[in-house]
Amino acid sequence: MPQPRRYPLIFNPKARSQKGGRMLRFIMKHANRCALYATSHAGEAHDLARRFAAEGEPVVIAAGGDGTLNEVVRGLAGTATILGVLPAGTMNVFAREMGIPFDNLEKAFEVIESGLVQEIDLFEANGAPFLQMAGVGFDARVIEETTWESKKMLGPLAYLLAAVKVLGEKPPMMEVVCADGRRETGVAVLAGNGALYGGQFRFFRNADNRDSKLDVIVYKEAGYKLVLDSLRGLALGGIDLMESTTAFQCADFTVRADRDVPVEVDGEWAGRFTEVRFKETATRLRVLAPDGPPAGRLADAFKSLFHWPKREPELQTSRSL
Repeated sequence: MPQPRRYPLIFNPKARSQKGGRMLRFIMKHANRCALYATSHAGEAHDLARRFAAEGEPVVIAAGGDGTLNEVVRGLAGTATILGVLPAGTMNVFAREMGIPFDNLEKAFEVIESGLVQEIDLFEANGAPFLQMAGVGFDARVIEETTWESKKMLGPLAYLLAAVKVLGEKPPMMEVVCADGRRETGVAVLAGNGALYGGQFRFFRNADNRDSKLDVIVYKEAGYKLVLDSLRGLALGGIDLMESTTAFQCADFTVRADRDVPVEVDGEWAGRFTEVRFKETATRLRVLAPDGPPAGRLADAFKSLFHWPKREPELQTSRSL
């Protein structure tokens, strides 16, 4: 009998975390099912994914954390190639969002082998595609300030330390202009394609990555007020319920700032700009994921604990690979 097709699997062999070590052992164990491609520098995962898509590969697997996943998605954007996810990062936000097992590589690989394809919205910020969310201002500044060395040494605590430093900075002033004419002003902007942010936290309670809209949160106040209201909003059922924020849904909008501000997409720093255009890409992204994915197991637990509003189930289209 002919051998089954091997998936191109892109991974970063320099990942030194405990999860990175487990990933290396896992992919070596499954080398008969995967053609392994180790990256050696930034941008290589993008180039590999783009090449495989151009060669007509039906599936490309991103094995690793947010950085590897983001590069592979950028390479697959606008193509028919399907994304497979083997999560081995610290947060694994997208895997949680899609119901892909984020703490068990064997089960995550079973999802890939099952061949069930979901089509989801793919948005971009100044041309940089993102799956889950993007930020302009405060959270992007925290990511900009957090070094690779501190993340390896401290893990998520590195972001907290960077946030404390950034809280004392003078915030920029921003105007959000929607394609439908709506205008809002503030000091920071978050845009969610999915519900989750930072792991299990449901920042965007009405988000649906199949509705061709972003859930936008505009913060009116900076400093400790921004952080405290985010925490209060999570506890009370929605950040958009806080008086210091404005929330709405929009498919196409532009953020204009009074100076260049940092931008992040899916937790990866994307650069500094005075103007950022958010819009949906021309094609959706196809992902191997379970049908009817929950927005993260811990998020569901928090929702139950704080009596967060339940969303009505919607019909979803899926098909097998």
